[in-house]
Amino acid sequence: MQAGTAVGNLASVIGIRPEEAALVSELQAGSEQAYSWLIATYHQPIYSLIARTILNPADASDLTQEVFLKVFRGIGGFHGEASLRTWIYRIAIHEASNQKRWWCRHQRHEITIETDMGDQNEGHPIALKDTLVDEHESPFELAAHEEIRARVEEELRLVPDPFRTVVILRDIEGFGYEEVAEILGVNLGTVKSRLMRGRAHLKARLTTYAAAQAKHPVRTSPGAISMTSCTEEAR
Repeated sequence: MQAGTAVGNLASVIGIRPEEAALVSELQAGSEQAYSWLIATYHQPIYSLIARTILNPADASDLTQEVFLKVFRGIGGFHGEASLRTWIYRIAIHEASNQKRWWCRHQRHEITIETDMGDQNEGHPIALKDTLVDEHESPFELAAHEEIRARVEEELRLVPDPFRTVVILRDIEGFGYEEVAEILGVNLGTVKSRLMRGRAHLKARLTTYAAAQAKHPVRTSPGAISMTSCTEEAR
């Protein structure tokens, strides 16, 4: 595979890991297997990111498909200026930002439609639920996680942009500060400032609930913001 070898040889020069360089080569060559792997690996994370970022989670599925269309169409111009993962997330954030601007222009009057998922938890509407559940947890722990996730997701959606986006990328998606800066196209200081302010906003909204939850702590599941990070790190 000459194309794969050529790209692999350039990996050390342009900063791409050899295995990623080979994958990029396959994608650029139109490999269906490589595209299938890409979708299987990134579809759920990108969907979750978009659902948490845009104003109407019901649009997340269509927007996710649009992101992957942009990836497929743009992979030929990918030259390793960033990691493949960072590049994909950058496209997702850009599409989510465009959708939010469209929403604000054309559907501001529908801002609350479908934000209530239909269930109630202590009188509060439950927002988007995290489907990553640890099967080894007790029923009590599972119920507690659902309550925490629902409340955090509900309050996170009310944190002002762009602070919310940085909290999602850093605290939920697990990107490093430098990666977040690269995805958003801002400097490191801006990322840290927005993260601090985003956590502070979330802390202010969750302080009372966090104090009650701290009396009965439970393990947090992957992909969820812990109540500790929302409160203590915002100090």
